[in-house]
Amino acid sequence: MSSEDLGKSIIYMGTPEFAVAPLKALIQANISVVAVVTVADKPAGRGRKLHESAVKKAANDFGIPTLQPTSLKDAAFLTELAAFNADLFVVVAFRMLPEVVWNMPPLGTFNLHGSLLPAYRGAAPINWAIINGDTKTGVTTFFLDKDIDTGSIIQQSEIAISDNWTAGELHDVMMPLGADLVVNTVNSIFKGQCTLQPQSSELATHAPKLNKENCSLDFTKSPNQIINQIRGLSPFPGAYFGDYKFMNAEICVAETTSSNPILFRLKGGLFLKYSKGTIEITSIKAAGKRQMSGKDFANGMQIDELLLI
Repeated sequence: MSSEDLGKSIIYMGTPEFAVAPLKALIQANISVVAVVTVADKPAGRGRKLHESAVKKAANDFGIPTLQPTSLKDAAFLTELAAFNADLFVVVAFRMLPEVVWNMPPLGTFNLHGSLLPAYRGAAPINWAIINGDTKTGVTTFFLDKDIDTGSIIQQSEIAISDNWTAGELHDVMMPLGADLVVNTVNSIFKGQCTLQPQSSELATHAPKLNKENCSLDFTKSPNQIINQIRGLSPFPGAYFGDYKFMNAEICVAETTSSNPILFRLKGGLFLKYSKGTIEITSIKAAGKRQMSGKDFANGMQIDELLLI
């Protein structure tokens, strides 16, 4: 029996590209999406033209009504939301919901999170899985409650992390995994077949929001850890030091060290040496310049060594 046959509907809440794949999967599965909630259009670019979220664009393609409240507690928005009489709310990469919203539908509200909860509660689970050198991760659906990322787990899917993946590559692999899990979760809720698993706070780890401090290269770390930091912050927001963002790197056999971090070229390649060792920089972006390969950057260097300050 399809979800459509069950006569139930959902409201979908999301914003970025990561949230588009689950929305499309729900529609393809004949699940009734009666409305989408996303952020308000924002001015962007040189012309400051209004920019629509990726989820709004997808909703428009499917002819789904879109709500864009500036406040999730606005009385008019809450009235409009309730008028759809949706049985379930589904949240993917949106913002924190007030209780008056997540407690509205009779079947509750669930969220898709980019980790195997209770691991990596917080804003950047995909990035921190790479930064910390994890070998596996996954996606979790869970019911929202009063605290962030703490609700009962509905379903999970696990995936192995390849050694050389960036956060961007892991993100792209996880999108279809998350889309499938969202559809399976909706179907299990609609059919009353959920087996909930409470989260253990004792096992919880955290994925704090990325900021200037934790995106700065940490030269107290080993070469492998530095590489993980670079890959875990690529392609956005990027690991930086001085006037450079380091977009990808590899381990190398060189054992050169330097008390201060130095970029140097050797045999057509670009390397970074510091007090703990040396890594090869395979992709880099100088401030105000385009991203380029390490080899292209090395070929353009006017000197053999460049002190990073």
